[in-house]
Formats: sequence, C-alpha cells, structure tokens
Amino acid sequence: MRAMGDNSIALIPAANEVVRSRDTEYPYRQDSNFSYLCGFNEPESLMVLVPGRKAGQFLMFCRDRDPQKETWHGRRLGVERAPSALGADDAFPIGDIDEILPGLLEGRQYVYHTLGKDQQFDARLLGWLKRARSSRRSGSDPDAFISLDYHLHEMRVQKSRYELGLLKKAAKISADAHKRAMQVCQPGMHEYQLEASLIHTYRSHNACHAFSPIVGGGENGCILHYTENADVLEDGSLVLIDSGAEYEGYAGDITRTFPVNGRFSKDQKTVYEIVLASQLAAIKAVKPGNHWNDPHDAAVKVLTAGLRDIGILKGSLSSLIKDQAYKPYYMHTTGHWLGHDVHDVGEYKIDGNFRLLEPGMVLTIEPGLYLNNSRKIPKKYRNMGIRIEDDVIVTKDGHEVISSDVPKSVEKIESVMNPA
Repeated sequence: MRAMGDNSIALIPAANEVVRSRDTEYPYRQDSNFSYLCGFNEPESLMVLVPGRKAGQFLMFCRDRDPQKETWHGRRLGVERAPSALGADDAFPIGDIDEILPGLLEGRQYVYHTLGKDQQFDARLLGWLKRARSSRRSGSDPDAFISLDYHLHEMRVQKSRYELGLLKKAAKISADAHKRAMQVCQPGMHEYQLEASLIHTYRSHNACHAFSPIVGGGENGCILHYTENADVLEDGSLVLIDSGAEYEGYAGDITRTFPVNGRFSKDQKTVYEIVLASQLAAIKAVKPGNHWNDPHDAAVKVLTAGLRDIGILKGSLSSLIKDQAYKPYYMHTTGHWLGHDVHDVGEYKIDGNFRLLEPGMVLTIEPGLYLNNSRKIPKKYRNMGIRIEDDVIVTKDGHEVISSDVPKSVEKIESVMNPA
C-alpha cells in the first residue's frame, strides 16, 4: 500500500476453480499473488487494499459458512473468522460484493488490478466502476488501471526469512524424493513407477508435486520437458528426473541424472562429469554483486570446453563460445527464479542490463548436455540427456545450496544406489 500511494485501491481476486469434466474439478491451486499476500487458500474470494487512513485497510470478501455445502465440499473459513485468521481489518460475504465494491471505488483515481487474467471478473469490475462514477461529482479525475504485477513481482523476488524456511522445507522434501527414486530404480521398471515414487514421498510429507515430474530414460532425457513417463528403463541407460515438491505454496525444483543399473559406464561418467563441473562453476558464481547471467556464462565455458575435449566441437574455445556452437547440445539458460512459482516472477534485466544478485534471492542452477542420436556425435555418447539442478539462496556472503541432500557426484550416487 505504501508503493501504491493515496487515492488508489487494489483488487486481487482468488483463482477460480477449473472444471475437469462434468462435476469434477482439477485440484485447486490458489493464485500466487493472492497466496503471497494473505495465504488464504479458498476460491470465490477477493482481497481489497485501500491505502490511507493511517496504515490503510485490508478487506477480504469470502464465502459464508454453509453447513450443507461444507458437507459436500469441505469446510470454509467463513466471514466471521476471516479477520482474525487472515489479519484483515474487516471481511464481507462474497455475495455482497456488487453492493459494496462500487462504494469502495468512489473517489479512487488509481485502480491497481491486472487485467486479462479473468475476463469475467474484469467485466464485473467495469460495471462497479460505472456505478461508482455515476455517484461522483462532476469534474472528478478519471480512473486509471495500473497492473499490480510489477510491484508484487519485485517484492516476491526478495524472500523473507519465513519464505526461505518454506523453500528449505520444499527442497528437503524434494531431496528425499530424489534419493528414494535412486534407491528403488531398477532395469525393467517403467518411468511412471519412478514418478509414483516421487509423488508418494511428496504426499507423505503433506506436499504435492510443484509441476508434472519429468522422468526420462535413455533418449527421453534429451527432451527437455518430457512428461509422458511411459517407457521402460533399460539396463545400461541413464535416467533424468526433474521434479520438485510444493510445500505450503513454495516450490522445490531438483534434477538428477543417474544410471538405471546403479553404475555409470566410462563414457557416461565422462559426459556426466563435464555437466557436474559446469554446475559447480555456475554455483560458485552465485554471490551478491554478480550479474544474473554470470552463472550461465560460467557454465557455458565449462560445457563448451568439455564438448571440445570429447570431440563433438572443434575450434578455439573463445570462438566456439562467441558463435554459440554449444547451442545444439545446451539450448536453455542455466537457471530461473524460484519461489511461489517454479519459474518464479521477477525481471532478469533492469533497464536492459542483467540485474545484480542480492541476498534473499532464490534461483536454480541447472546446466545440462543433450546428446541425441545425431551423426555429429560420436556413437558412444549418443542418446545421453544429462542435467543437474539445485536450488540456491543468495546469502550475504555468497550462497547456500538448499538441495544438497541429494547426492550428485558419481561416487555418492553409486553408493546410494548400491548400499553395502
């Protein structure tokens, strides 16, 4: 509200329930901005922020208690309990919104709301504004819509101590799931069986999967967002798992690649250690004052040198990097913001320049190499998709890897998969 200033009002609606088929819905996921501001996880709700009047007002519109509907669909917080439970100044029934909102909009010059997310809500808002304008004195200033996203997204880039605690918990649950997948993996299993192992661990810790798990064996590991998870895991191949838990709205995101039979071959180890070295170099570049792209540049340098060492690329290292010769084998960036969303909000550039890393930012570091069956690749390295991803907090003095419970060296992975 301080950022909004006086003569303004902010409207943040909850996410809508989405019908899957007939009378069944998809699992409900609250809008991330709404959840960030108040932590309320019910649909049919609206947050209203009204600056001024000393500290300003936080108002909540939500559903009334209804014993009959709660018997069918679960408990509701209710209007009476909302102020104390959510820290709101007042709460009103969502059914009364048409009568109350126009009065709240009167005299407000700026309406902070992100248009286009919910067209039905946008249409109702235009109706409320029309009624509010009809009540004004002539000569009043016109209204202006301002997206709330810029302010909220920049706030969300900087995590509080409380948020960092939730992210650490999400990373811990994610790490437990990845370790369990390593331990149960055997040749002849299907990819979906490893997926089931991941989800079992998440639900056992009162979490859910933050995104559809990627479990790609063999050549499927070269498909960046492979989610079919239907094939048999072959003896002698690698499997790439990219998955993370969502805990109380905050996401983990870890990738590990390991041998289906528990032992890296000589050639698999060669490529794997190139990717691991690139990831360690990238993590080392995560510290306050470095630019967002510094970890990526560090990873690219190691990956390109490695591709040249194993005969896939030829030429001087500087020329290969300048010409982006690595792109057919490493086509994505080295990380993204992490928080309420897996690919969390926030700008990567400010005024056209990569922004500086600051304490409290959280990002992933995830270089990889994707060596398909192209004839340009030596046969012994084909059909290897290798990515290694960790979740990293920028700290005052450097960084903290919060997903380090999952082994990633060749020796430790083989030790977990082949206990004595």
